Amino acid sequence: MKPQFAWTAAATLATLSLSTVALLPAGHVSAVPRPEGFERIRGDQWHLRYLKVAEAHRISQGEGIVVAVPDTGVDPHPDLRNNLLPGKDIISGGHGNGQQDQNSHGTGMAGLIAAHGRKGGVGALGIAPKAKILPLYDTPKNGLGEADDLAASIEYAILQGVDVISVSATSSPTVPLQQAIKAALNANVVVVAGVGNWPREGAIGYPASHPGVIAVGGVDRAGNHAQVSVIGPGIDVVAPAVDIYSTSIDGKYRKGTGTSDAAAMVAGAAALIRANYPYLSAEEVAHRLTATAVDKGPPGRDDEYGYGVVDLVAALTADVPPLGFDAVATPPTEAAPPPGSQAGPVISTDGGRRARGRNSTTRQLVVLGVLAAGAGAYALIQRRRRRGDDPPPRISR
Repeated sequence: MKPQFAWTAAATLATLSLSTVALLPAGHVSAVPRPEGFERIRGDQWHLRYLKVAEAHRISQGEGIVVAVPDTGVDPHPDLRNNLLPGKDIISGGHGNGQQDQNSHGTGMAGLIAAHGRKGGVGALGIAPKAKILPLYDTPKNGLGEADDLAASIEYAILQGVDVISVSATSSPTVPLQQAIKAALNANVVVVAGVGNWPREGAIGYPASHPGVIAVGGVDRAGNHAQVSVIGPGIDVVAPAVDIYSTSIDGKYRKGTGTSDAAAMVAGAAALIRANYPYLSAEEVAHRLTATAVDKGPPGRDDEYGYGVVDLVAALTADVPPLGFDAVATPPTEAAPPPGSQAGPVISTDGGRRARGRNSTTRQLVVLGVLAAGAGAYALIQRRRRRGDDPPPRISR
C-alpha cells in the first residue's frame, strides 16, 4: 500500500481526521429565517476579530504574494475566484488547472488565506485578501491522498515561483516528500503546516515536524489550547482552530474545527509579512512570526502554544532584530528560463516585481539537486507490506 496522508481539517463529516466540518447553504441552515449566507458569514468569522485582521489590513493585504494550496483543489467560489491562478491537477479527475473541488477542504483553506469577499463588507474574508492562490489538486474526493502526490505538488509550486506553501495535512515522511520539503526551504519558500489533530494523531505530524517548516497548533474562541490540536515540542505558533467559517464548494460555506484552519491562517499571515517586508528570507518570516507571537501558558515556548498566538499587527510592525547578517538578501536579477525549459513561467502578480527575485532556473536547480541527492538513499529503501496491526499510512487533512 502506498503511503497516504490525511487532513489537519476535514471538509466533510466523513473525513474527521483533522477537523469536523459542517457545510452551510448559501441561504439558511435552520428553520429560523436568517440572512443569506454571504451576508452573515463575515460576522460568523470570529477569528477575524480575534486576530485583529482589519487593523492588519491597513498595513498589508498580501499584494503580489502567491500562496500554493496543495489539497483537494479549489472551487472558484464567488468570494475567492478573483484571487485564483491557473493551477495544476497532480492526480486525474479534475479540470486540469486545480480549480475543481469535490470535497470542499481545499476551497475552505484557500478562503481562509485569500478570500476577497464582496462589495459592502459581506462574504468570506481571508487573512491576505490581495494574495493569489495557486490551487493544486492532489487529493481525491474521499480525502485520502498519497504522500508522493503531495511531494509532486510541492515540487510544482516551487517551480512556479510561489512565496508560501500552505500544507493542511499530515503525512508519512516518504523520501520524495522529505526531498520536496527540503527543496522548498532551500528555494526560500515559506512552508506552513498543521501539526495534526488529536486523537487521530498522537504527535506532531509530517511535514510540520520538519525543521524549518512553521508548525501550527490551535486555540479555541477563548484563546486557550484547542483540545483537537496535537501538542509537542515542535509547535511554533498557534492560531484559531475551533468553529472556523470559510468558503466551500457550490458557493456555500463551511464551519470547521482543526489545525488545518489554523495553518491556513498562518500561511495568510506569512503572505502579509512577505508583502510588507519583501526582502526578508523565509527563515526571517518564520522568526518574525514566532518573535511577535502572544505568549500563552508557561513563560516562553511550551508544548501547547509554541511561542504563542500569532499576532498579525505585531508581526507587521514590531522592530524584530534579524537572525543574522545574511538573513536579508539583496534581490538578484530575474532571469528567463533556459530554452526548452518545461517548468513554465514564474507566476508574477505585480508587473514583474518579484521582491525576492527567485527565478525559475534557480528553482529547477534546487529541486533537481535535492531530489538527485536523495535518489541513492531512496533506492536502498525497500517497501514492505503493512502488517494488520500497523497504523494506516495515510495523509491526514
